[in-house]
Amino acid sequence: MADKNENNSLNLEENMRALDEVIRVLEKGDLSLEDSFEKYKEGMELLLKCNNSVDKVEKELQILESEGI
Repeated sequence: MADKNENNSLNLEENMRALDEVIRVLEKGDLSLEDSFEKYKEGMELLLKCNNSVDKVEKELQILESEGI
């Protein structure tokens, strides 16, 4: 189970780094409107992945706590 959690953490960390990069590019303001929109969509997809990863970990922690582990 530790390997599974490590992989989930790495995915979350990778997605967060990618999201940070999207934000950096958007804040720079050098993109066309169309490219900005595509970057925005990419960022929203990454944000959803990050939120889903965090939600999954929270649920696993709640289960562990309820089991007294």
